Amino acid sequence: METKRQLQVGETIKRDFSIVLQQEGSYIYGNEVLVSVTAVKMSSDLGIARIYISIFNTINKPEVLILLNQSLHRLKKSLYNRIRKRVRRVPQIDLYIDDTLDEMDHLNRLFDDMNK
Repeated sequence: METKRQLQVGETIKRDFSIVLQQEGSYIYGNEVLVSVTAVKMSSDLGIARIYISIFNTINKPEVLILLNQSLHRLKKSLYNRIRKRVRRVPQIDLYIDDTLDEMDHLNRLFDDMNK
């Protein structure tokens, strides 16, 4: 169970990292790919933020994740400029692909095929 502070910081990072991806994303992975932040889980000491992202309009999702990880310093700097007055320090950022929506779409297609 996450504490209230973990939830608050996680929501702040989720909101602001989404804006950073909107502003900086086209320079990193292009205009065709859509990346959105689905969840942020904070460690108990608020030192690590596990950011879960959904990637759309591309087949090669791991490649987009690699590009994001290569540009992580730039993204973290932009995030710091947005949240520096609300948190004491910017946590270490770990990015993960969230496949929940893809799995849900796959299951919906399976159920549609069963109904036919």
